[in-house]
Amino acid sequence: METLLQLTLVADPGLEEPLVDWLLEHEPRFGFTSTHLFGHSRSLENLSLAEQVAGRKHQIRFQLCVDGGRLDALLEDLGRAFGGSGIRYWVVPVIKEGEV
Repeated sequence: METLLQLTLVADPGLEEPLVDWLLEHEPRFGFTSTHLFGHSRSLENLSLAEQVAGRKHQIRFQLCVDGGRLDALLEDLGRAFGGSGIRYWVVPVIKEGEV
């Protein structure tokens, strides 16, 4: 049985279109979802004055299922394409996946 992982990426909304294009090229098996959201943190670094006043930062989140054996190569490719862009990520196991 293959290991499936959920990869979550959180990025600046200005990276939405480039990330959509990149993900479509690099991980077409399962597709992915994207959601606009607001990030909250005590840290004020990298926040505009308006974001500091509002207490939140507009961001975009991508979630996708990845074959466990491909994760490291995918993250390396992502780093080459978007290194220094501040994209945050985390990975959690997928217990079950399917369609109803």
